[in-house]
Amino acid sequence: MKASIIGASGYAGEELIRLLHGHPNVEIAHLTSERHTGERISILYSHLLNIYNNELESMEDVRRIAEGSDVLFIALPHGHAMKIAKSVSDLPLRIIDLGADYRFADTSVYETWYHVDHIDPDADRAYGLAELYRDQVRSAHIIGNAGCYTTASILALAPLVKARLVQMDSILVDAVSGVSGAGRTPKESTHFPEFYDSFTAYGAVSHRHTPEIEQALSNVGGAAVTINFTPHLAPISRGILATCYAKMNEGVTPEQIDAAFAEMYADEFFIRLIGRGTYPATKYVRGTNFCDIAWHIDLRTQRVIVFSAIDNLVKGAAGQAIQNMNIAFGLDERAGLDLVPMYP
Repeated sequence: MKASIIGASGYAGEELIRLLHGHPNVEIAHLTSERHTGERISILYSHLLNIYNNELESMEDVRRIAEGSDVLFIALPHGHAMKIAKSVSDLPLRIIDLGADYRFADTSVYETWYHVDHIDPDADRAYGLAELYRDQVRSAHIIGNAGCYTTASILALAPLVKARLVQMDSILVDAVSGVSGAGRTPKESTHFPEFYDSFTAYGAVSHRHTPEIEQALSNVGGAAVTINFTPHLAPISRGILATCYAKMNEGVTPEQIDAAFAEMYADEFFIRLIGRGTYPATKYVRGTNFCDIAWHIDLRTQRVIVFSAIDNLVKGAAGQAIQNMNIAFGLDERAGLDLVPMYP
């Protein structure tokens, strides 16, 4: 099976290359980069030397690239994927968008939060969070890969919302990400002297992952969910730790909380339940597609606090995209992703 990556020179694109290299069913056909067209990927990323020396192409040739591919990964900022997908909509390939263009069932929500007109609202698409939308992913032409913060937050909260154990308007999420989530393009805020030895919040009440989390949790719970979401940046290269708070409904017991997680994730290989009273850490999922989840119950305040840890570049981006590809093509869901975390 041939896969091509549009936007291969960013961190998510590079991570796709790393993970697909170990996939038993996939051959990388084309890699693109507009900033580095004509250069070799191993010059941009020296760790790929003698592994991948492919010359980067321009996505101006996207139709030719698509014609030679079974699956097209689009690892570009929002606004690009819908243009590409429309231009090759007549071709029999699957498209996996790592951006936000195809994440929303209601494209007016996308337009409100991303301030871009959606030009492909009727596309055959599915939201790409496999543990919740596996059946839809299996058949959709386009898969809108779930975002990084959203993956950690939704997976942490979905069991509680599905079982109606918490108040739907009481949810707060504080999530901390490594700086790779900001992308490879240099910025003052992520410049080493500005960023190192510091810890900061940003995007309070306005972060674009807020409606994505609300959409998925509302679907799971069968009722409207409203949250407060605040992201933070930490001086680490990769990883997300989400801390999620919710008010328990009257009469809910700790045993019901435990059972909700066990029931929902009993058969999910990539979800590792650390258990009640423990703490996950980004180090223990580094470089893998795992999501580690733990929870604490505060009977004094009647709140449940859920922690989840993922690698933002794997389960939060490239790994999740490959998991979705595996499902879409009827492959073993673990193919290319059955990895041991990098430790220490």
